[in-house]
Amino acid sequence: MTTNSNTKSTAMKLGVMTLAIMNVAAVVSLRGLPAEAVYGLSSAFYYLFAAIVFLVPTALVAAELAAMFSQKEGGVFRWVGEAYGKRVGFLAIFLQWIESTIWYPTVLTFGAVSIAYIGLDTSEDALLASNKLFTLITVLAIYWIATFISLKGLGWVGKVSKIGAMVGTIIPAGLLIIFGIIYISTGGHNNMDMSQGFFPDLTNFDNLVLASGIFLFYAGMEMMGIHVMDVKAPASKNYPKAIFIGAGITVIIFVLGTFALGLIIPAKDINLTQSLLVGFDGYLKYLHISWASPVIAIALMFGVLAGVLTWVAGPSKGIFTVGKAGYLPPFFQRTNKIGVQKNILFIQGAVVTILALLFVVMPSVQSFYQILSQLTVLLYLIMYLLMFSGAIVLRYKMKKAERPFAIGRKSNVGIWIIGGLGFCGALLAFVLSFIPPSQINVGSNTVWFSVLIIGCIVVVATPFIIYSLRKPSWKDPNAQIAPFHWEEQPVQAATTTQTTTGTTTQTTNTTK
Repeated sequence: MTTNSNTKSTAMKLGVMTLAIMNVAAVVSLRGLPAEAVYGLSSAFYYLFAAIVFLVPTALVAAELAAMFSQKEGGVFRWVGEAYGKRVGFLAIFLQWIESTIWYPTVLTFGAVSIAYIGLDTSEDALLASNKLFTLITVLAIYWIATFISLKGLGWVGKVSKIGAMVGTIIPAGLLIIFGIIYISTGGHNNMDMSQGFFPDLTNFDNLVLASGIFLFYAGMEMMGIHVMDVKAPASKNYPKAIFIGAGITVIIFVLGTFALGLIIPAKDINLTQSLLVGFDGYLKYLHISWASPVIAIALMFGVLAGVLTWVAGPSKGIFTVGKAGYLPPFFQRTNKIGVQKNILFIQGAVVTILALLFVVMPSVQSFYQILSQLTVLLYLIMYLLMFSGAIVLRYKMKKAERPFAIGRKSNVGIWIIGGLGFCGALLAFVLSFIPPSQINVGSNTVWFSVLIIGCIVVVATPFIIYSLRKPSWKDPNAQIAPFHWEEQPVQAATTTQTTTGTTTQTTNTTK
């Protein structure tokens, strides 16, 4: 224990700004900007609202839980499992994994569009981008390339992801905002609908449906909670600072990036999958540098590949680690020569392939994109509901547990406010996500509701079925999952009893 403590104290610590930028890199993605550009000026309201009721609570609650269990593996499996038991903990990490699996076709659809816009003829590029067969082939090609790279280990994943985040996300976001500022300051026509104002018409539920997807824009911040113990002292002050700075930068990028698209593209012409590239093309033509359009498209495509690589390796590794503890059959625990979870990656790839084939039944690429995005939101939000409520429950189940970072150390009022705010925000987004958006043709409402409701039921039921079928033979003898707190207590009690009995016996013998 002394050695570990010394190691931690001498290890390199993260500064406030460093962690803030890491938060931005983990959360920000440009693919969702067109969905919010539809709302014009009021999109800023949605971004700010979601940041207050979801982004910041997610980061702070995850920080408390990550610091609390910094010496125990499992992530959300550990956090939720300590509060509600192993079965629900397994549900949480399963949702985190399967959500990312369903998410791949949506983000890769954006990647396919980026490839389509590598050409110099915008009309031909748009036609190619809307072609279902082209999109299907491209989605599958990029995904399986990412999978095979992941099989080579985290070294490859780390290198590509690090460069891709800068080249494919941060730099294009900055350019989009700068282009928008130049455009409007030099007399460019403002195509944004300014009639709604900052505050939207909240009485129209249809207007809130696409906006509910904004919560997923901020998803993933919980993963940064693992760094709470790596922040320069005092972590209790510097970590929240980094969170708020990172959240501020994230909101600014989203708001200004969305405004930039709204300025150049009329709301009626916004397409969820193509408008980011169309927006860039519009600005580049205005600035007389159309030759740069293929460069932007390639950069965005590379950013998509980098993001997919990160997520392909991440959640699958989490479910693999938990699976080795006896929660998944041995088939899912098999690795390649360098220890990468190959069978889980292949199963994941099969699911992505099946989902991609839904292109043939959906009326358009755009509708497919939206319905899968909504299903992703629903599943991820269930996990967040468990995380927020679990953090509150643990304040009472594990009162005396050490909390190096705590939301309100003197009482439970802070966790009730922050955790409760996050829970209510996630619940609101969950309910709204079932309502078909009026702005987008999603085909039959029956298909819409069927996919979302049946999809949620099947996905949530699956881990419970797997859990009920588990066998002792599933557990890998080398698995290193630490016991939960209720499993440790009986052991400690038994040890104490044995020690006391031994001491009494020894005393008795000495007296004799």
